[in-house]
Amino acid sequence: MTTPHLVCLDIDGTTVDHDGHLHEPVRAAVRAVADAGHHVTLATGRAVIGTLPVLDALGLTTGYAVCANGAITLRLDPALPDGYEVLEAVTFDPAPALRVLRAEFPTALVAVEEIGVGFKVSAPFPEGELDGTPRVVSFEELMAHPVTRVTIRDPEGTDEDFLAGAERIGLHGVEYAVGWSAWLDITPEGVSKAAALETVRRRLGVEPRLTLAVGDQRNDLEMLRWAARGVAMGNAPDEVKDAADDVTCHVDEHGLVDVLRSLA
Repeated sequence: MTTPHLVCLDIDGTTVDHDGHLHEPVRAAVRAVADAGHHVTLATGRAVIGTLPVLDALGLTTGYAVCANGAITLRLDPALPDGYEVLEAVTFDPAPALRVLRAEFPTALVAVEEIGVGFKVSAPFPEGELDGTPRVVSFEELMAHPVTRVTIRDPEGTDEDFLAGAERIGLHGVEYAVGWSAWLDITPEGVSKAAALETVRRRLGVEPRLTLAVGDQRNDLEMLRWAARGVAMGNAPDEVKDAADDVTCHVDEHGLVDVLRSLA
């Protein structure tokens, strides 16, 4: 086999389609790469509870996974009671960011992640957008405890609205990424998929030149630039494609398959 690579895969819009379906050609290609000895590591904005079913569907039971845009790193081990342990969870005080965001986006929905459980929310999100069973709480409770991530969502807005608003108010001491719609994820300063994956790379002893990353959204930008070979999906925004070394086909055309086959 070829020298083992660290293969870092975004989930939504990359490994699964926009309806959350894992297509068989993609599943088979991921399994082939893992069975060949490469270190397949999911790196996602999803919560832990939303990442586990994809790991299970792919048969990835050992190694690592990066969740919450890099705020949470899991070590996978089938011998553990839950099949994983939280290796690292980076938290921050959400109150300062939430106060300025509420002033800028007064009608937006807010969610904070509860590791391994789901989310606490200011009001119900659109069906299917959050993993687990979200729990509605007061705004004061959302701000009361350190969290790994805050999500701001405006079902009536656009990603352009959130980009403009985030730049207008400035967010200090945190990292943020605007998603596929009016969706803003906020994580602790210095946290990104790339930062978490660099720690994984060092733990595995993989050389930097043997890193491959595939993604489709703005929260993948650092990861694509970090990897020796960063590949953007055909469904990615232009700024993500511009940051990548290569561009593959659309997720609906199983673009990930061609990338993974190139490792053979």
